[in-house]
Amino acid sequence: MIAVESIYKQFAGQRVLNDLNFDIPDGRITALLGANGAGKTTCLRIITGLVKADEGAVFVDGLNVAEKPLKVRRQLGVVGDREGLYDRLTVAEYLSFFASAQGLSGVALQHALSSVREELELGSLWQRRTKGFSQGERMKVSLARALVHRPKHLILDEPTRGLDVLAARLLRKTLLRLRAEGVAILFSSHIMAEVAELSDRVLVMANGAIVDSGKPEELIERTGCKNLEDSFVSLAYGIEGEVVA
Repeated sequence: MIAVESIYKQFAGQRVLNDLNFDIPDGRITALLGANGAGKTTCLRIITGLVKADEGAVFVDGLNVAEKPLKVRRQLGVVGDREGLYDRLTVAEYLSFFASAQGLSGVALQHALSSVREELELGSLWQRRTKGFSQGERMKVSLARALVHRPKHLILDEPTRGLDVLAARLLRKTLLRLRAEGVAILFSSHIMAEVAELSDRVLVMANGAIVDSGKPEELIERTGCKNLEDSFVSLAYGIEGEVVA
């Protein structure tokens, strides 16, 4: 389980996270929603140890992220807002490098590579350099990097942005499989249909804080809206009813 406890963060004197509290249980998919600038990416970066909170703490299975960053990173898989691929490496070389960095070697390393190659349908890409890959291909490799060491927790920042239909379907299938295996999953998204389909729980952020949380249908009921998009707009922007283009 991931526990976020009383997190505060400011940049250049402006507070971007304000007393942020929530948890991400094992075997559940949690969606983090918010307008641009609400603090979602900063929150995710603090959870993964890339940014330090000014106050508060994040715990991953009881380990304080700020105090035990290396141990925590062994338990996390992260798909960030940038793929971070190395264009001159083949997919096999790239994933082998990151698996080795996570402490895998020998038979365990080869098994991990073989498993992620099959699960994410990477066979046709395996010996290709990543330069020139499509957005969907880049996502698949980034997801493989996040999963190759079999983490217990997965963090994704807008993972379906720019994906074609087949790549998005593969990602959703993978997330559902991981949930069934007991992985704690937290992802941010602006695609409401995707959130409604995947999420066991939704967290809505505004002004650096969680303003509401619950199952998609619970948010719809509480706001009196007819769908999740309208509920999100009502909670995040304070606008009731439908958005007029």
